[in-house]
Amino acid sequence: MTKGLVTLVNPNQVHPPITPYALDILTTALELGGFRAEVLDLCWHRDDWRSVLLEYFATHRPLLVGVTVRNTDTIYPQEQRVFLEQHRAVFRQIAGQCAAPIVAGGVGFSSMPYALVEYFDIPYGVKGPGEHHILELACALAEDRAPHRAPGLIVNAGHPLVYPEQGGTAAPARNPALAGTAYLRRSGVPGKVDNLAYYRHGGLGNILTKNGCPFACTHCMEPDAKGSRFTRRPVTAVVDEMELLTASGVYDLHTTDSEFNLLISHTKAVLAEVIRRKRTDPGSPLHRMRLWIYAQPAPFDAELMELLAGAGCAGINLAPDHVRDELLDGWKVTARGTRFYTADDIGTVCALARAHGIPVMAEVLLAMPGETAATLADIVRRSLDWDAAVVGYTLGIRVFPYSPLGIRFAAECAGRDTVPGLQSNTAVEPIVLTPRAECTDAAAYERQFLFDGHGRIRPVYYFSPELPEDPGTLRAPDGRWTRTLRLLRSLVPETEQHRVMLPTEPGSGAEDNNYADNPFLLQLTRLRYTGAYWSYWPQRERIMREARAGEQYQAVLPGKVADDARANL
Repeated sequence: MTKGLVTLVNPNQVHPPITPYALDILTTALELGGFRAEVLDLCWHRDDWRSVLLEYFATHRPLLVGVTVRNTDTIYPQEQRVFLEQHRAVFRQIAGQCAAPIVAGGVGFSSMPYALVEYFDIPYGVKGPGEHHILELACALAEDRAPHRAPGLIVNAGHPLVYPEQGGTAAPARNPALAGTAYLRRSGVPGKVDNLAYYRHGGLGNILTKNGCPFACTHCMEPDAKGSRFTRRPVTAVVDEMELLTASGVYDLHTTDSEFNLLISHTKAVLAEVIRRKRTDPGSPLHRMRLWIYAQPAPFDAELMELLAGAGCAGINLAPDHVRDELLDGWKVTARGTRFYTADDIGTVCALARAHGIPVMAEVLLAMPGETAATLADIVRRSLDWDAAVVGYTLGIRVFPYSPLGIRFAAECAGRDTVPGLQSNTAVEPIVLTPRAECTDAAAYERQFLFDGHGRIRPVYYFSPELPEDPGTLRAPDGRWTRTLRLLRSLVPETEQHRVMLPTEPGSGAEDNNYADNPFLLQLTRLRYTGAYWSYWPQRERIMREARAGEQYQAVLPGKVADDARANL
């Protein structure tokens, strides 16, 4: 007999769909704690999610409902699509149909938890890893007692709105309760996350080897949202999970660590265990695993690359961001403020990967403070010289409340003036931020990074005002850096454009360099391609032709076009 039912809801309806890994982690924690956990996944119900909620809560009486908010918005600077209104509609319908309290969490939620507890009007929120907190909340409700006040747990107490507040925001729990456990990853089981369905519709599974990050890159919110220390997962638990996923048919796995190669000794131990199991067991499903990793240019050495090749690495998504020292000093740094890679490290990684037949995508971040036409031209030229299969460029950066950049801009604005370069496509007045110390509470501080003074949704972005935009664009709070977009495109020779991802204005077609409802990605999944979408980018024209052919002949030869497309890989 269980202690009660906890319902976990995924409100994310972005396609191609992204597996809600957090719900597998929470389900594992709750089941080990004696509860029955059921997942209500609205990703598969974009058009009928209201009726799905209505039918479910008409027959189920959970003692707690958990909702994961993975993303508040796309963070794509040219699109700036925000998901919160649709998410709030889900919260409101749940609250209207179910008497159980609601708790929200997830990395997007954790970036501004007080403001979102307020916006969603819910009793509980969790910042950082949530498995300990959801189990504690469920136990408290089952035992009819108040939950313990723990770091990372936010409780809506009316007025003042929430507690506790530590240093401006609730601190995430340092050690996830299940750090030593292999999470349960299931497929085709009613009431659970269907990992195989996500793989078939999204092209990738996911795996976590460690959580948190002690680095202090100025644009990044992950150390604040996930914890500023590494929490290692045991090597055996990680590889057990890899085997569980690959045995179910999920062969392409991407790492969800902040960066896979940070804490490199642990990274090597995971890969070595994969290799050991493959060597000792010819029947292990790990022989079919294709691993896709996110990595920084350093630390990275020949031994790591050999281990990656032996473990079945299919591709490396490298995030050098830039090469100019005057920009990167103070930007890509450790907690001590020191740089942790050089431009030479980027070329070294690409060369090592080439020697082992592993493709690399290099992601470059443009328009950070100090970016000019000259530095932009320099990074484009030098990045195209890297031995990378694909080079991607992002122009502009989303500014979050607790990233070093967000804290800096709030201090520079000082509640009085805007900082040149602060922009939002929906802004109707200059963006003026106020430091946390001068705000009435944490919710008020966080709110200004997503809403204007009238409560209208207005996410905050930054584009270097030293880029060659006209004065009108620079003055306008909703100015679009379209001249820089055109400059960037002109810097890429036509002979290189097949392997380059360029930022574009939304709706421009298959070359949109964003994720949510991207036409090229949607076609990839319809044709049953698997793996990281960037690995197919140089072939996009051929693939889109195949997709159009498939649409034309689908009624006559259903399924044949997809089979032919796969055969051509």
